[in-house]
Amino acid sequence: MAAELAALQAKYAQEAQRRIRPEGTAQFEELQNSGVDRLRHLADDVWADHAALDAAPPALRDGDRVKFLIAGAGMGGIVAAVRLVQAGFPADSIRLVETAGGVGGTWYWNRFPGLHCDCEAYIYMPLLEELGFVPSHKYAPGVEIRNYLAQMLEKYGLADKVLFRARVERLTWDDAGRVWKAGITARRGPRGEEEHRLAAEAQFALLTAGLLHKPQVPKLGGVGLHGFGGALLHTARWDYGVTGGTCEEPFPTLDKLRGKRVGIIGTGATAVQATPCLADYAGELFVFQRTPSAVYQRNQRATDPDEWATEIAPRPGWQSERLLNFASVTARCAPPGTKDMVNDLWTQQSAYSALTGDPEYALTPPEKVPELIGRFLAMDEANRSALRAYTAEVVRDRDTAEKLTPWYPVWCKRPTFSDTYLQTFNRPNVHLVDTDGKGVEAATEHGLLVGGTEYPLDVLVLSTGYTSPAYDGGDPSVRAGVEVVGRGGRTLSAKWAEQGATTLHGVATSGFPNLFWLGAAQTGVSPNQSYVLETEGTHIAHIIAEAHRRSGGLDKAGLAIEVQPEAEEAWSMRCAAGAPRFAVQMICTPSYINNEGHFTDPNATQEDLLKKARQSPWSAGLPSYIEELERWRAEGSLSGIKFTVA
Repeated sequence: MAAELAALQAKYAQEAQRRIRPEGTAQFEELQNSGVDRLRHLADDVWADHAALDAAPPALRDGDRVKFLIAGAGMGGIVAAVRLVQAGFPADSIRLVETAGGVGGTWYWNRFPGLHCDCEAYIYMPLLEELGFVPSHKYAPGVEIRNYLAQMLEKYGLADKVLFRARVERLTWDDAGRVWKAGITARRGPRGEEEHRLAAEAQFALLTAGLLHKPQVPKLGGVGLHGFGGALLHTARWDYGVTGGTCEEPFPTLDKLRGKRVGIIGTGATAVQATPCLADYAGELFVFQRTPSAVYQRNQRATDPDEWATEIAPRPGWQSERLLNFASVTARCAPPGTKDMVNDLWTQQSAYSALTGDPEYALTPPEKVPELIGRFLAMDEANRSALRAYTAEVVRDRDTAEKLTPWYPVWCKRPTFSDTYLQTFNRPNVHLVDTDGKGVEAATEHGLLVGGTEYPLDVLVLSTGYTSPAYDGGDPSVRAGVEVVGRGGRTLSAKWAEQGATTLHGVATSGFPNLFWLGAAQTGVSPNQSYVLETEGTHIAHIIAEAHRRSGGLDKAGLAIEVQPEAEEAWSMRCAAGAPRFAVQMICTPSYINNEGHFTDPNATQEDLLKKARQSPWSAGLPSYIEELERWRAEGSLSGIKFTVA
């Protein structure tokens, strides 16, 4: 067995090496920052109703002062705002600043055909119990989630508290006034082209940028993607003018693709959902693959009212219980005999805890990493075998089935789930173009070049993902695109560059009073990102509300809440101590998870390595992280937090 696992590791390393490019993430360019108009405009907000937004009174005006300023109105920003309202702060004291023309974050921007959540909707959609909302399906369609997030704002009186088409560019702490001074760029006009700046002040500031929110495209040779003569679109900004259909349907009628030769670059989670929809209408569909995804059955079904009432939501607190159950099962820390409430293919991926953390291997020393990799490979063995058999059973052509079968362990790429994707390759109009790990070589005026063969296309869909979450070094200001200047003129980025990630509980840092954020560094990780956001938002609201109560009331002005240096250093070093167990990613194929295979810098110094280690998640998994926060709150002293009143 040991020899077999060693051979498997060697194969994985060899396959991964074939796909690693020396330029790393530089092989891609962000759409918003492209120097080519055609590519840059692929990131335009095509969903905004500019006339209605221009006519509406702005939620924030130049010179306004508010208690809470939240940068971002995606799921994280919405949940954070709602938790503040639930903690007792009035909705009118809160303002959200959002770059888009509507709320929802990733669910606003992404409207491609076939879009659904890939975690069960009953745990993915936050505050279902509070709103009394029943998702239509076990995995809800994107349009339903987008509308639901807007309903959350309505429910808590926050719908008119969002400044749309605006970006917080800079936050500067004013020690004398005990406020954050915000520089904001806002847009108006028929296409949002009129730019103006405004200044506002806020007692508290929150950064809520998502993990995957900057769409990217590969830099191809030949004429470049912009030189392709046909229609071009990115899945992060679907163009229904090209395909037909509307974004108000889960499975729109893409009738403009009939008879067309359509190509799609990418086979990740987005492409797995969109590809079957394209295949239904395209004359011919060419799927360009660098690395296959692990595609498991979704087993989608409509929500059954009887099952909802008796099994899913039978008693108060049902969603909190179900959330923790899912997190515990996937982190392999559920007590023996625990019922698997969600019971889908996610909860059967025990080896995925290699990526998210678990209590058993939380503090693995560096010298034990090879042994740890072997243990997780052994843990994944039955899963690998079952997936290989399932793929071979579904896909009729043996060669195509082999090319669609992942060769890497489950933790290396986010698993995907579909009842139709693999089946699509049995259709005569669908062609898999496997690039043998090399990717597409070049674009031409008429199509794409792979292995010296040109594939003529009329329409090209780019399902090429987003900038890696690893690019920011755990710095929340970089992720949010906000320059944050704290006490003494020191920027948050300067602190991160000098010390590495430095937080208490992953949500705040010293030298930056009344600043909080939702992030991934030094926090728990789960396949269900919405639970992470809810956990962080709840914790932040508790800290702020409790400090107010102890200082004289929720309307207290002049209150400054700040992390103490010794507390954040202790937390940061505990996170760094858990970093070696995440070295299991060393055998993985390049992806956004491991910074396109550049997991470590071969020229890094010991100081560099320690800084990188400090940005690790909580290595014992999300349930353990939650326990730490609950223990800290129950202790009652707000240990590590200093709060003063002017």
